Amino acid sequence: MLSDKVKHATRTAYNNVAEAIPNFVRRKEQNYLIAEIAKTFAGSYDKERRIVVCQAGTGTGKSLAYALGALPLALAQGKKICISTATVALQEQLVNKDLPMLMRHSGLDFKYGLAKGRQRYVCLSKLELLAGEVPADQQALFETKPADGDVKMLQRLHHAYHEGKWDGEVDAVPEPVPDYLWSQIASDKHSCNRQLPAHRQCPFHKSRDNMDSWDVLIINHSLLMADLELGGGVILPDPDSMYYVLDEAHHLPTVARDFSAANAQLKGSVETLNKLEKLAHKLARELASDKAAVLATDLSEEISNQNEGIGHLQSFCDNNLQLFNNEDLRHRFSGGVLPEAIVTLAENLFRSSSESMKKLGKLQQMLMEAIKDGELKSHKAEPLVAEVGFSMQRLEGQNCTWMMLTKPVPERGAPQARWIEKLEGKRDDFLICASPIEIGFMLEDMLWSKAAGVALMSATLMALGSFDHYRHQVGLRSDDGTRFINLPSPFNYQENATLFIPKMAVEPSHDDFSDELNKRIPELLDEQQASLVLFTSYRQMESVADSLRRFKRLPVLVQGEAPRQEIIDQHKARIDAGKPSILFGTSSFSEGMDLPGDYLTNLIITRLPFSVPTSPVDQAHAEYVKARGGNPFLQLTVPEAAKKLVQACGRLLRNEQDYGRITILDRRLVSKRYGSSLLDSLPDYRRHIEY
Repeated sequence: MLSDKVKHATRTAYNNVAEAIPNFVRRKEQNYLIAEIAKTFAGSYDKERRIVVCQAGTGTGKSLAYALGALPLALAQGKKICISTATVALQEQLVNKDLPMLMRHSGLDFKYGLAKGRQRYVCLSKLELLAGEVPADQQALFETKPADGDVKMLQRLHHAYHEGKWDGEVDAVPEPVPDYLWSQIASDKHSCNRQLPAHRQCPFHKSRDNMDSWDVLIINHSLLMADLELGGGVILPDPDSMYYVLDEAHHLPTVARDFSAANAQLKGSVETLNKLEKLAHKLARELASDKAAVLATDLSEEISNQNEGIGHLQSFCDNNLQLFNNEDLRHRFSGGVLPEAIVTLAENLFRSSSESMKKLGKLQQMLMEAIKDGELKSHKAEPLVAEVGFSMQRLEGQNCTWMMLTKPVPERGAPQARWIEKLEGKRDDFLICASPIEIGFMLEDMLWSKAAGVALMSATLMALGSFDHYRHQVGLRSDDGTRFINLPSPFNYQENATLFIPKMAVEPSHDDFSDELNKRIPELLDEQQASLVLFTSYRQMESVADSLRRFKRLPVLVQGEAPRQEIIDQHKARIDAGKPSILFGTSSFSEGMDLPGDYLTNLIITRLPFSVPTSPVDQAHAEYVKARGGNPFLQLTVPEAAKKLVQACGRLLRNEQDYGRITILDRRLVSKRYGSSLLDSLPDYRRHIEY
């Protein structure tokens, strides 16, 4: 139960903020949310299940509500708060605006910080090796030697770090670093050894040294999943010592599912294993011990077994090329059921790769002991440590893939999605892939049952007026003690916005739909200052933009023709100068695009945001639902479209003074049976429907 002391601290903090912030609006929805989070975390409703799921409409003031709902209680109990988000924009808002404001005005004494994953930081040892800051004979770490231009870039990064102009974090690099290059210099757990000189000032560890003093940790969903997959409490504090706030929680199912997937290239795996074999013998020579020599020999034998198994998988693919004669160059195994021969190969590969990891781990331990005892000088040790870490990381990825292929199809519950892709390019290869379809049971085991408390927050958790779809996605139930709350936005939708559905001659699937868009969109843009037109197809967006520019001479700013922020800045500059501006964008402009006030008054949605199940995981999920007698379109596609439509419409009203019109050019809202459900899921806009 909440103590009187915590209640008083919460009320005092809220009143302090309200009095200090000019034009602060006290909202009953925000007050209610503060109380519900505090009571849930305190165990007032259920001492065992301290979980609350809240859909809170735009303008509720979620970030202040969950901070004030959790922080006084956490400080009183000696617990920490972990705020996990899906976007960098929200992290920056919390770090640079919301939490500093709360610390200044609330009277609460707390520390906070932004925690990022290890691979967001540079490994100085790898950077020095690749930048050529060590002797040439020590630069044997990577698969290919960097190009001259890359080496020069790495040298500039090396100098920037040692001159104090860069902290080693990828989001703060002085110049953009290509992903392929960053992956070669990023920190990884296997290469880290603080006994070595280049590791003592490790940017990652320097950032982690501060974490113990933080009361509030801000992370992203991927880092959350990374910690939970390790058992929790490895990267972050223990789950039972933290109250989790998962903001933008509608992204959690996809992030969790993708994080749990695994894949391995066949030829790429063989190359990795062959380099590992050379490394093992190099370690044995440097360590100069009989035990190391035996381990290297045993490891060679296991690598030979793996290469043989991968060779059989390669033969299966080569002998069944007809499976990949499709647009995606992909074969998905229906129901996740693999041929018995592949299962047997995967079992052998999993067993052998597990043994390889153990033997490499023992060699790594011997290497660390040799460094500690001074038997191996640091200039020789650093390249070996980095090389072992790199090899262990690759071996783990292979091992995880083979392990996922060995799991039997469950009698109850969703099977895995399993497929093989044919890769074409400079070098042909095959990619073996596996992914879970549903992740609710994983989240139950890893988080819901372990955390001190969890609040899941978003403006779009419900679909078609119900939490059922989201509940199923994340493994929560209405009868397990979890609380579900729907808080409406304080906005006056009736007064501030009109939902306009004009009469369209054809549906979006018709060949004439693009022609109709070319006719209707200019009419809807006429005499409008600030417009955003959302498409579901890049091709259609570019076609319509080209038509409007050529025949209507309209000044269209199109997503992809310049960096996103540059396009937004151009749009705002035009509006500020009193000129009309038109933005064209796709799905990424449907969420997180913040154009308040006069920057957006005319929103046009060209078609309903239905996702075609083109990915193997989505196809497998649809197949699973259908096999159980369900309707994948109604059970998966329509609920997801409903949430995306609410997100898209939410671009118009960003504060209580905003106004404007939303137009949806998709007649299926009135011609299809599911259309009324989609309409009912939208806020209570004033409606003008021509049908």
